[in-house]
Amino acid sequence: MGVEDGGGIRTEELASVIQEIRSRVRARHPETSIAPYAIPLPDLMPLLHARDAAEAKASAIGSVNPRAGGALNAIIQLVKKAVARALDWHVREQVEFNRNTILCVQATLEALGEMNHTLALLADRMNSEIESARRERDDARAKSIALLAEFERSIAPLRGEIRELKDIRLHWTEWRQSWERKLAINEIQFLRSVADLQGAFQHRATLMEANFRDIVKSQHADYLAALDRSGDALQKLLWGEIAKSRADFEKLIHLELRLIRQRSAAAVTSAPTVALPSAPHEAFDYGRFAERFRGGEEYVRERQKFYVPHFAACGEVLDIGCGRGEFLELMREAGVPARGIDLSGESVAVCLGKGLDATQDDLFTHLASLPDGSLDGIFSSQVVEHIEPDRLPEMIRLAAAKLARGGVLALETPNPGCLAIFATHFYLDPTHHRPIPHALLSFYMEEFGLGGVEVHTLSPAVESMPSLAGLPEDFREAFFGGLDYAIIGRKL
Repeated sequence: MGVEDGGGIRTEELASVIQEIRSRVRARHPETSIAPYAIPLPDLMPLLHARDAAEAKASAIGSVNPRAGGALNAIIQLVKKAVARALDWHVREQVEFNRNTILCVQATLEALGEMNHTLALLADRMNSEIESARRERDDARAKSIALLAEFERSIAPLRGEIRELKDIRLHWTEWRQSWERKLAINEIQFLRSVADLQGAFQHRATLMEANFRDIVKSQHADYLAALDRSGDALQKLLWGEIAKSRADFEKLIHLELRLIRQRSAAAVTSAPTVALPSAPHEAFDYGRFAERFRGGEEYVRERQKFYVPHFAACGEVLDIGCGRGEFLELMREAGVPARGIDLSGESVAVCLGKGLDATQDDLFTHLASLPDGSLDGIFSSQVVEHIEPDRLPEMIRLAAAKLARGGVLALETPNPGCLAIFATHFYLDPTHHRPIPHALLSFYMEEFGLGGVEVHTLSPAVESMPSLAGLPEDFREAFFGGLDYAIIGRKL
């Protein structure tokens, strides 16, 4: 292919020309039908033969028929030719018409041939499309058969269920009648049970209502009784508080009147033979001062309960600087014989008013007047800081001399190891001389025959000064421990 032959025409062009000629020939000489799609085509052969005959007749117009040779025939031919030339003007239009008619027939034949050719192409295309559609139909049919087979396989398990459903439908009437009978029986039994339950519930509700009414009545009676008892208790408590307040008020009035009488009697009586030393705080009301800055009697009594176990086994106890008698009251409650001395006549009067044994006297004078070894215990709270430093050893010596063997000496004083007392408590009292370190008191006790010395810090500073809680614990304990300390020793 693609090689030129001797005529110079390509093979492809020659094939196309041959195919075109074949198509035109088929259009000029069509078959009755084109398989497989039958399209009847018009037969053009009779029209071709008629055209050829018409062309022969048209070409013969104006010509002279040939004759055999001879003079006569020659003359006849000449006459015919002359007549033909004479009639040429008459038949010219007819000849032109005949020629145009032949051309029209020729054009019609060409158009019919092209139409047959187009119909043939259309038939071929339709046949190809029909063949494609047939193949697609066959494929679709094969797929449908496969799907049908798959469907048959998928519904095979359902056929048994369908048969079972059919059997259920056949027996449904019998089952329904049986269920209706059972339902009617169950409904009757249910209604009977409901009626029985309703009766039992009504009976139970009646019983519960009766019980509830009884309980409410009982509770109401109990409430009224409790209300009466509470009212009586509150009334008794109220009257008790009123009586207590009245007794306290009368006691206060009695104490004030007695103090006024004592002061008046002291002013009008003559001076005693032996004058008592004056208290260092006579310039102001020291009782009111102690109440305000040291604390009330209950507060002091609560703090001094610490000393009770140390004096519980004593037979005779002396309280030096007994004040309002808080320690003497504790000793009385513990069943320990105790008495007190104080420079303040008002304090002694308060103690006497409580039924306590108290005497107005100087501690040095009183201790010197006692026989040696006559006391089992000596207690002194917040006193040694009021004594001049040069007389403090004398006090310890006298106290140790008056104690029996095993006797207890307990002293309480502000703690100079707590720096907080210098900013708050110690210099608040103008009768204080100077703070006494516990090491110094311990030395004095050991010096005058006391042993087993114990030191206890009291009243933590952090309780009255919460800001100290922010300090480190070891530093706070070292420099801001207890505001007071107690030192306790026993006679060897």
